[in-house]
Amino acid sequence: METDWEVEVGGGAPVIEALWPGFIDLRCSPELLGEIAEAAVFPALADLLLALNGPASPLWTAKCDLWEPDPAELAIPELTSLAAVSNTGVQPAAVACYVDLLPVEGRVFAQWPQAEQFCREWIARLGPLPLSNCRVDLIVRQALAGEVEGFGVTAYLSGMGKDRSTAAKALSVALAAFAGSIPASAAPITAAAKLQWKSVGE
Repeated sequence: METDWEVEVGGGAPVIEALWPGFIDLRCSPELLGEIAEAAVFPALADLLLALNGPASPLWTAKCDLWEPDPAELAIPELTSLAAVSNTGVQPAAVACYVDLLPVEGRVFAQWPQAEQFCREWIARLGPLPLSNCRVDLIVRQALAGEVEGFGVTAYLSGMGKDRSTAAKALSVALAAFAGSIPASAAPITAAAKLQWKSVGE
């Protein structure tokens, strides 16, 4: 599985607005899962949302989406071999989704190094998995949860294959792996992260 993480804060970067008008609180009301259109059409995404909002998860989700990107946009090594298939008239396909994630404790990460540390741990769990044709990217962003301001993480997951069916299967595998590797707790701020935060704020 291809994995990566980055920080996109300030400079016009997207901001996670958690409590948007269509927000559905799956931690409090998991029975409302069927009202999320993307989950209704993609069972693996529904399973992931339940796992992310489950009692064992330190997270809650604010928003998600599902779409079919251009396979050329995905940095997946297997694209080269799949592109060769396209010379025979078969076009590779891709299916992707994103989920906005925030910690239960505090409703947001108070400082971006906390979110960064959490991403590092999750990527470390995912990296060794021998999965092909799929990718996970975690992006730390500013976040608003009502009156609370801080940081959250947008998780982008994608799968690719020789057609939509195989691409959807690759994404389903990635979603299951992502759900199975949720860290047990949101990473606390460490001494090193505090120093990093202080140096950035000076």
